[in-house]
Amino acid sequence: MNNLSLLILSFSVGVLVVIQGGINARLGILLNNTLLATSAALIMSASCTIFAVCMTVRDLPSTAQIQSIPAYMWFTGGALSFLAVTLFYYIIPRIGISTAVIFGLSGQIIFAAIAGHFGWFGMPFEPMTLKKIMGMIVMTLGIILIKY
Repeated sequence: MNNLSLLILSFSVGVLVVIQGGINARLGILLNNTLLATSAALIMSASCTIFAVCMTVRDLPSTAQIQSIPAYMWFTGGALSFLAVTLFYYIIPRIGISTAVIFGLSGQIIFAAIAGHFGWFGMPFEPMTLKKIMGMIVMTLGIILIKY
């Protein structure tokens, strides 16, 4: 895939996050329980993932590969996903979807810049530049303008 396709795909993911956040936050309201909405979403997500794995994965990892993976990696991502999704569904009905997404995106961008600068999580090193810092400042000012 070329870079333009990946950028369009990334934009589409942002749209999907807003749609699913809105639908599942509403489900939490109708069920009167954010955790039930999170459970429904994550069970459906797991079901779709298992189906996709069954349809596409041909080579399973070896026992040695599995044993070489640090124990925390087997649960940390899922636990953080649960926390993020649950909080998103809890927050959206209280402050609105645009506010929740705008502030959530701000947190993602700022933390991604920091994590990229230090190469955390085994990701490629992306040094912090004045241009990035200025972009985050402009984005923060944009959030203030959008919200207030």
